[in-house]
Amino acid sequence: MNFAQLLFPDFSLILIGYLLCRFTALNRKVWEPIESLVYYFLFPVLLFHSIVKSPLELSSTSHLMGAGLSLGVAGIALSYSLPYWPWLGKRFDARLHAASAQIGFRFNSFIALALASKVAGPEGLLLIAVLIGVCVPLFNVGAVWPMAKHAQKGFAGELLRNPLIIGTASGLVANLLGFSIPPWLDPTVSRIGQASLALGLMAAGAGMQLGSLKDAKTLGVLVLAVKHLGMPLMAFGLALLFRLDPTQTTILLMFSAVPTASSCYVLAARMGYNGAYVAGLVTLSTLLGMFSLPFALGVLGG
Repeated sequence: MNFAQLLFPDFSLILIGYLLCRFTALNRKVWEPIESLVYYFLFPVLLFHSIVKSPLELSSTSHLMGAGLSLGVAGIALSYSLPYWPWLGKRFDARLHAASAQIGFRFNSFIALALASKVAGPEGLLLIAVLIGVCVPLFNVGAVWPMAKHAQKGFAGELLRNPLIIGTASGLVANLLGFSIPPWLDPTVSRIGQASLALGLMAAGAGMQLGSLKDAKTLGVLVLAVKHLGMPLMAFGLALLFRLDPTQTTILLMFSAVPTASSCYVLAARMGYNGAYVAGLVTLSTLLGMFSLPFALGVLGG
């Protein structure tokens, strides 16, 4: 499987956003309201739709859900632990770590959904929907908590107002209640989701300043190592611990190795943090996904 070819469209959209912002009249003043549109409307609709359209088979996937939640908790704990590492942690800027910790455990759901059916067929698509449904709330809590803490904002209030959590929680409730989007409305909702993918990635590129990564090279390297090395290794161990079948193991490994979420940048920027630094890490994570996916699926999975 050509993973570079699968990842190229997402990376190319980030590059297009960067070029448009730097070399045309579509500068930062144009992209800031687009970021708000993506964050407060387009992304929540996409999350709601992706969860509602795939019925959750809770009984047959309980082991996979347990492994996914355990992986999420382990990834969050490892990302949070970086400031306490001997000789390294004291050199980290607290606000930069708060904004970039989410890079270590969040995932790009667009890439995950696109890959799932290719690596495991229709069953893979259903299994990745289960992981997205149970893990997105946990990951969003993990992403919001350090930024709310360092910004001295009410954590509970930030969660209740977070549109990504609202979209996910409402989607889970609707799914469990058996709600389905009416056929006449589904095409519109699907197109909103497609718009969120393109605009979200381009907004990340528009805010990208790779030079800002020089401010915290060690932090960036470690956060990306958690995401692209630590997460796949932990997923492999959890697949053995939870005795997942081959298909579930493949999906969990893929889930662990996909690039980080493009919305990391949007969340950091909206909460008043260094969005340019986070956008640079998102870009590097997209590139590293071309190596971590073959490592997880080919080396560990094999």
